Amino acid sequence: MAKPRDIPDLLADEAFAAAAAKVVTVRAQELADHAHDVLDTSDIERVHDMRVATRRLRAVLEIFAPCFPKREHAEVLHDVKALADALGERRDPDVHVAALDTFAAGVKPSSRAGVQLLAGRFRDEQAQANADLAQALQRAEESDLQGRLRALAEGPQA
Repeated sequence: MAKPRDIPDLLADEAFAAAAAKVVTVRAQELADHAHDVLDTSDIERVHDMRVATRRLRAVLEIFAPCFPKREHAEVLHDVKALADALGERRDPDVHVAALDTFAAGVKPSSRAGVQLLAGRFRDEQAQANADLAQALQRAEESDLQGRLRALAEGPQA
């Protein structure tokens, strides 16, 4: 799992809104950075890392909610949650497929076909979840989620 980045120049005695700007900026950048090749089903850790990034971002958005305009904050938080949901739907079959592939390698050859059949069903779910995730990523891009996160971070209210 990707470790959270440190927040540069975050001071214990600074204003809540200033801290909000710094933390949201870093967590939003983490989300953007983990989006690279997230649809590649051959490396399921990419989905996991991006999903963790959405959870971290969601948490800081909720913690610092009083610092942001209500409507803009609510819309961004909704979109982050939607992206997290799509990532979660993709992550579940990823884990099942990986576990079944490992399991299949260790069972008797006579049992392997049944395990592979079940893994195939999860691969079908994975493919559908990947298509749904692609749509969620496209919606995030079309709605300029990163730009809206940047705007929130640039203008928090005390």
